[in-house]
Amino acid sequence: MQAVRQCSACARHAAGGLVRNQDVSLLQRRGAACIRYLSTSEKRKSGVQKPGDLTNPTHISLASLSVSHGLWQVEDLSHNSLIRRAASVLTDSSSAFLSQATLALMDALTDYSKAVHSRITFQKRYLASLGKMSPSEEESLQRAISGWRAEAAERLNECKHYDSTWINAVNLSKMAAQAAHSSGAHQASILVQTNIQVAQSQVEEARKLSAEADKKLAETKVEEIQRMAEYNAFLEGSEEHEVHEAYLRED
Repeated sequence: MQAVRQCSACARHAAGGLVRNQDVSLLQRRGAACIRYLSTSEKRKSGVQKPGDLTNPTHISLASLSVSHGLWQVEDLSHNSLIRRAASVLTDSSSAFLSQATLALMDALTDYSKAVHSRITFQKRYLASLGKMSPSEEESLQRAISGWRAEAAERLNECKHYDSTWINAVNLSKMAAQAAHSSGAHQASILVQTNIQVAQSQVEEARKLSAEADKKLAETKVEEIQRMAEYNAFLEGSEEHEVHEAYLRED
């Protein structure tokens, strides 16, 4: 009677779909105990009992096989289930790719904006000090402007590179979302679509900052043209004035 209760408990646990390692081990031990108890009871009834039969490996193997078979029946290994799992893995991978590409593009756009603003700062300082600087100061500012110009160009190339990667990541994520939706993994599809929207919003903000930097740079270039024209006109006027004074002195 005790063996029947133990076997019934094992059956209930197996039917419950226990899939954790510790539960499998527990069921195996209980199954082996049931087999040993039943075997011992039968031998006692027949008057024959061999100590070796209580630990017969065949009994333990049969119990383990019985438990494992019950667990495999609980787990869903159909084609649809496996496809849904694969689609979920695909959405996870595409989301990771999109996240990394978004971060790289945002950093490149931010660095480009900083380089452009630094160039503008030095360029305005140069224009404001035009005609008031020593040759060494003028040369130092011109070197700084050239350095930030080269830095901005390098960052712009990075922006173009990562922008291409980011577009590929977005397209891949869209295909993954569509595949997940068609396979029945609706939650995974919704999640990756949300990730796409967040990434697009973040990149859009970073692009706005870089566009504003480009706009200010264009304004600074116009200001530079006007300021240099005024300065050159001033220099020409000064030279004519000096020539006229020299001519009058000769007279």
